[in-house]
Amino acid sequence: MRIAILSRHATLYSTRRLVEAARARGHETKVIDVLRCYMNITSHAPTIHYKGDDLTDFDAVIPRIGASVTFYGTAVLRQFEMMDVYPLNESVAISRARDKLRSLQLLARKGIGLPITGFAHAPDDVQDLIKMVGGPPLVIKLLEGTQGIGVVLAETQQAAESVIEAFMGLKVNILVQEYIKEANGADIRCFVIGDKVVATMKRQAKPGEFRSNLHRGGTASPIRITPEERSTAVRAARIIGLNVAGVDILRSNHGPVVMEVNSSPGLKGIEGTTGKDIAGLMIEFIEKNAALGKTRTRGQG
Repeated sequence: MRIAILSRHATLYSTRRLVEAARARGHETKVIDVLRCYMNITSHAPTIHYKGDDLTDFDAVIPRIGASVTFYGTAVLRQFEMMDVYPLNESVAISRARDKLRSLQLLARKGIGLPITGFAHAPDDVQDLIKMVGGPPLVIKLLEGTQGIGVVLAETQQAAESVIEAFMGLKVNILVQEYIKEANGADIRCFVIGDKVVATMKRQAKPGEFRSNLHRGGTASPIRITPEERSTAVRAARIIGLNVAGVDILRSNHGPVVMEVNSSPGLKGIEGTTGKDIAGLMIEFIEKNAALGKTRTRGQG
């Protein structure tokens, strides 16, 4: 097969591994900087151009679209879908996952365990918002934040009010969530491909930190998960519509709660921690599923 990999840099670990895995299985790959793509949006013959060339004859596309280029990246991916190229993750599912509020609402509607979450616009409602999520300590998150950036733990009522009012003053959208103290600064990354959790790792925050992201100095170790956690991760990915997802779960006193469903999970941490060939499993999934007409939305999402 001919496989396009949408990535800003061919040297990134995840991109390199996907290229290696695809070529090891006899496929041809092309790494494409999504921001260098430009499109002819026409009714009967949609095309994508890249550095002067027409991108044609691809069987599948793997989107590795960073959060900062979601809008343009999903537009390019939609164009591939309109051209009947099979996407590992569809554009509409990536858009759902990147909108933290939308994804939480979708998960809540289907009964997935979540931390108590509040969302408000007016500063006048701050005190009731804090009360609604159980009071401090609580976590305040920027809707557009990634890798733990824009996530604040407010341990007192005064701190919570000050941080929320400061964010609102900057005209940014935030979520306010209960703090799951019993998780002890750890979460579980479940790597889902299709209807299976293929790898799991525990991410532990460094001392004095509550964010467990590896980018923030957290450490990773292998972990066995319960059947309930496995089912929760698979269901969460399916509800968002992702074939490949990194589902982040906390162990709370009332069962597993989903913190986030990531549409472009990194491979370095999970492969290094578990020793599994995750890139190879992603290519294998494409081999089994890539076919004309297998894209559900066909770019209509």
